[in-house]
Amino acid sequence: MFRDKIKILDCTIRDGGLINNHDFDLRFVREVYKAVSAAGVDYIELGYKNSDKIFSRDEYGAWKFCQDDDIKKVVEGIESKTKISVMGDIGRVDMDKVLPAKDSPIDMIRTAAYVKDIDKAITHTNQFSDLGYETTINIMAISRDQGPELDEALHQIEAECQANVIYIVDSFGHLYQESVENLVKRFKTILKTKEVGFHGHNNLQLAFSNTIEAIIHDANYLDATVYGIGRAAGNCTLELLLGFLKNPKFDLRPILELISKEFLPLRNQIEWGYIIPYALAGIFNEHPKAAMALRNGDKKDNYREFYENLISPEVE
Repeated sequence: MFRDKIKILDCTIRDGGLINNHDFDLRFVREVYKAVSAAGVDYIELGYKNSDKIFSRDEYGAWKFCQDDDIKKVVEGIESKTKISVMGDIGRVDMDKVLPAKDSPIDMIRTAAYVKDIDKAITHTNQFSDLGYETTINIMAISRDQGPELDEALHQIEAECQANVIYIVDSFGHLYQESVENLVKRFKTILKTKEVGFHGHNNLQLAFSNTIEAIIHDANYLDATVYGIGRAAGNCTLELLLGFLKNPKFDLRPILELISKEFLPLRNQIEWGYIIPYALAGIFNEHPKAAMALRNGDKKDNYREFYENLISPEVE
């Protein structure tokens, strides 16, 4: 169970920001950063490095953009060894404003991409690597894209990409443990010079067990969020993962205190976690956007109708 090479990335603020348009206030983000740092977590991801030429600041909060000055306000005065990560979407980053890593509070920039866009992801990632950042490629919606194109993408990454880590991302929370085992083994067979990571969503209540399965087969980079916060069904829970790993460098107590003080009240304001429409989306390997729309409508608990629409969608 104990493996020193394992690194934990907390993506509470980024994934949680998908619920509230990345509009957490500075006080809250600092409280999360302090607790995650005190717990000994290796990385914390604060949001997206997107351009305000593409997304409006009237619609989105600061963590949609993760400007260096805002990040400096988060970390100021807090003693920490936890590295800062952000996610840079392909085509949405103003590269002219990305400083070299030595001049930035950011340590890692991750690129999320579908298999079909892996060539763009490689170019994007290499730009960040050349600036001195640790980098990853997160291959999204992998439950829908496990054909020969995936192998081709992995071979291309191994040959052309400077990324340190390649992530298996269960975007729809559809994977079972057998699939996780097969995918980790498949990635490690091809990726001889990269670490493998796993990012699980909790539609079927399997994010934690699937993360354990990834650990068993030597995935060393693992994503999680405090109290499982994240879009729709949420993510692997950080507190369960830290408790499982039995690594003395991790201290669970700051996370438990954070949940009591900040996340229990927050759970009464915004919704995430195990809810039937999100479970159904996971069962049918669907993006949760329809389930999220249902939960925001006036028939949010009409589970049977939602199920029947999934199995017999209307033909327009």
